[in-house]
Amino acid sequence: MNNPTPPKHITLIGVGLIGGSFVLDLKHKGLVTSVTGIDLNRDNLERAIERKVIDVAFNQITTEALAGADLVIIATPVSTLPTVCHQLSDVLDRHSVLIDVGSTKQSAINSFQKYLPHHLPRCIATHPIAGSDRSGALAAQFGLFQDKKLIICPHGQEDTESLNWVSSLWQAVGAQTHQMSASEHDSIFAAVSHLPHVLAYAYVNQIANHPKGQVYFDFAASGFRDFTRIASSHPDIWTDICLENKNSLLALLSGQQAQLARLATMLENGDTDALHRYFEQAKQARDAWAALQ
Repeated sequence: MNNPTPPKHITLIGVGLIGGSFVLDLKHKGLVTSVTGIDLNRDNLERAIERKVIDVAFNQITTEALAGADLVIIATPVSTLPTVCHQLSDVLDRHSVLIDVGSTKQSAINSFQKYLPHHLPRCIATHPIAGSDRSGALAAQFGLFQDKKLIICPHGQEDTESLNWVSSLWQAVGAQTHQMSASEHDSIFAAVSHLPHVLAYAYVNQIANHPKGQVYFDFAASGFRDFTRIASSHPDIWTDICLENKNSLLALLSGQQAQLARLATMLENGDTDALHRYFEQAKQARDAWAALQ
């Protein structure tokens, strides 16, 4: 892959793990000259400047904060995207390419279409499949996207040059780019990302609310730690994601309830063979997936 044309200046709206890691890698590779960060949290902006994630800080979206940005990255919670796009409508430079990095893409494209209709050719919906249960500027890290998937969801009105440029920037930090429709994206990631978070939260709450919950926590070890890691993810972020993708999640939760009912029946019947087959089927599916990672 040829190196992309470097953006001289980036404005990052929401300075946290994903956006911060992206600009850190671009800086490290000499693919951006300067980065402006916009964030409501002044302490977070100070940490971002100390770590050289950003070079200039603003706590609101203004013409000055967006001036000269070749690339504008929206890395705020998905529920804020309509407000952010509305605020950008009066201050976004005509030449700027705009991307978001959220986990729900239909809602992102809807915001682009509603609030930035004249800028649509330069609006690209992206989703890097990388993350952590950490958040904020201190979570930003080098190499987060190396060999990770990056999804681009075309909306049909983007220009090819902008789409290819955005794709090349993500490839430059090690990501493997893929394209799919926004509806397909939201369906897939409800199943493999959003539902696991919901189940982890539900399980931890079940234990925490049990009369002997503290005793259970006292004896929890590696299995509990592995299964519940993502329940430490930021509640604000996951509340927004789940509500934005609620239809897909509700269908999956119904299916999960059916699986639990099936398990309960096997246990009630003491059906050793059925239970073993059920576990073996899941093991084989999981092992096959893991072998490809």
